[in-house]
Amino acid sequence: MALFLSALLLFAIEPMFAKMVLPRLGGAAAIWSVAMVFFQAALLLGYAYAHVLSRTLSPGPSALVHLGLLAIAAATLPVGIAQGFETAPQQGLELWLLALFAVSIGLPFVALAATAPLLQNWFAASGHPQAANPYLLYAASNLGSFAALMTYPFVVEPLLTLRTQIQLWSLGYFLLTLLIVAAAVIVAGAAKHSINQASPGTATVPTTAERAMWTVLAAIPAGLMIAVTAAISVDLAAAPFLWVLPLSAYLLTFVAIFRERAWVAHSRVLKLMPFAAVVLVASASTVVRPYFGVLLVMHLASFLVIALACHGELYRRRPDPARLTEFYLWTSFGGMIGGIFAGLIAPHIFNGVAEYPILVLAALLAMPGAFDGGLRRLLRQSGPGLALAALTFGIVWLHVRIPANTALPIDIALIVLAGIMVLVRRQPAIFFSLAALAFVIAKLDPLFAPIEQVRSFFGVHRVVEDRSGQFRLLMHGTTAHGAERVRNADGTPVKGRPEPTTYYYVGGPISDAIVAARRAHGSLAHVAAVGLGTGSLACHRQDGEDWTFFELDPQVVRIARDPLLFHFLSECAPDIRIVLGDARLTLTASPERYDLIVLDAFSSDAIPVHLLTREAFAGYLAHLTAHGLIVLHISNRHMALRGPAAAVGFTEGLVAFGKLQIPPVTAQEDARAASEVVVFARDVEDLGELPAQGWARLEPGSRVAWTDDYANILGAVLDAKLRR
Repeated sequence: MALFLSALLLFAIEPMFAKMVLPRLGGAAAIWSVAMVFFQAALLLGYAYAHVLSRTLSPGPSALVHLGLLAIAAATLPVGIAQGFETAPQQGLELWLLALFAVSIGLPFVALAATAPLLQNWFAASGHPQAANPYLLYAASNLGSFAALMTYPFVVEPLLTLRTQIQLWSLGYFLLTLLIVAAAVIVAGAAKHSINQASPGTATVPTTAERAMWTVLAAIPAGLMIAVTAAISVDLAAAPFLWVLPLSAYLLTFVAIFRERAWVAHSRVLKLMPFAAVVLVASASTVVRPYFGVLLVMHLASFLVIALACHGELYRRRPDPARLTEFYLWTSFGGMIGGIFAGLIAPHIFNGVAEYPILVLAALLAMPGAFDGGLRRLLRQSGPGLALAALTFGIVWLHVRIPANTALPIDIALIVLAGIMVLVRRQPAIFFSLAALAFVIAKLDPLFAPIEQVRSFFGVHRVVEDRSGQFRLLMHGTTAHGAERVRNADGTPVKGRPEPTTYYYVGGPISDAIVAARRAHGSLAHVAAVGLGTGSLACHRQDGEDWTFFELDPQVVRIARDPLLFHFLSECAPDIRIVLGDARLTLTASPERYDLIVLDAFSSDAIPVHLLTREAFAGYLAHLTAHGLIVLHISNRHMALRGPAAAVGFTEGLVAFGKLQIPPVTAQEDARAASEVVVFARDVEDLGELPAQGWARLEPGSRVAWTDDYANILGAVLDAKLRR
């Protein structure tokens, strides 16, 4: 019970505290990745403390020391963001986040992390009939972790406020302390020595190679968990409720493997391992890409198999119980190494999520049989495939334009490679080289001609051209954040002031809302636009109007300002002011009052929830003129945001009107996109003619306004499914 509860608390604090941090940095998946690095490092520190304690003290005294640490950590409760971390810096966000986590929750997290190996160590010394295999308790520990993660997005977050979550967590912490007291009393009476002191000469000392393999086998799935999260955010959806799935699958593998009888025999998992790589190759096909659900299942299922294989090998190589805490120390070290590589190093050295295929290939090499015959034999058999992969990589690296009509040949090549990989799956060296070749070929994208790709803390941004060559787009994963016509239908370059496209076209809801605000005031003295994208909105500015953009990502600003990439800013507003940082903080700190505030940080698949709360709107209203308008862009593939928007508007005393406009099919030639927009005003008269132009008044009904303390994201997802 104590093991289960300690793990439950340990992993419940992760999404709970991440939710507290989001209002500082928005909904970037990198926040979760950096958080994972901190949790792995804190886990290592906790395991190191447990290892030293178990090696030097018998269960009774070690329990007293640990209870003392738990008591000191209890003095830091309730959990909250430490003073001095109210505003995030523009540089060094990763280090700032790590410091924030360490100062705010570091001590209770380390204390909880040490609890699991200590309890297992005490159990091994207790004389219990099953004490010879204390690793069984590791499954119970990870079951608690899995339960915490799976209940949070589907039960805890929709039903409980953040304040209530914090209170319940503190209550659980004190209950755990009582359980540890009871466990310590029982074990102290049953055994006077730790297993390390009682039998120092019976346990085989692990070799350096064995310790290295513990580290590697732990590092690969830990890093892969973060890489899969990044891939889901870039290629599928930057939705926070999805980030918990890879971590849940990761923990579930421990539950399945660390037991007397594994849920799936390790030999069977090893046979499935090649098919996991084949599935990932197939996921790159243009035939599969449009199907979000299918892709998500393919990524998660493949990751589950690879993690099962690595952790199965880890369990197979486990040492005697006397080396239990050392084993956990090395595995936690491996987890931290994997997390640092995928969460901190990879975003700075790769311009895409290259760590994903790299870790999959590393997993293939870590499996039994990969080095049978030695390194020379491996290189000889894999050489031809690796050479071809290197040649293909050169094409990708140089951004060579791939003709649009090569989409089918690339799909055929991937299918053929997948078939060959299945046939040679029992030949590890050849299979490895073909997997490397397939992953590189998958990076050839005939649908968009690449111009530039850059990776920042907030995601992977690609500047691409469509297959017609007429439009240049800024892509964040599968989401377009703006497009500009750069060539006419006859291939001649477009000159002069660019025409806004996608969601921003003249005659669209955003455009109509801007016109309505301008007519209501006669002119717009000051305008605030949250979210820059390609800068399309700047071309709606008229002479004499003072517009300010608030943008979170410095790389987006660089791309939008570069006239070699996009011309919206250089042609329409070359001297426009851009404020870097999270708009929730920077707009509130602004000395200006605005006639119009455009919230355009919502697009397609990402939603920074903290911009749609009562606290956020209170900040907007404090900087909105008496008859000003707030325009909220809520186009989203996975969440229905009309209800939450209406609820927060009603609660703040605003009238809200919404419109969903789908352009005709012929509009694809102009890159016009369907868009959904909500407009808020203090008085309906401030909306001018909008209510008569197909805009519907929104009522909250039974919906509750979102706050920093409570936001029902799952409800918005379910509403979107029902609306379809």
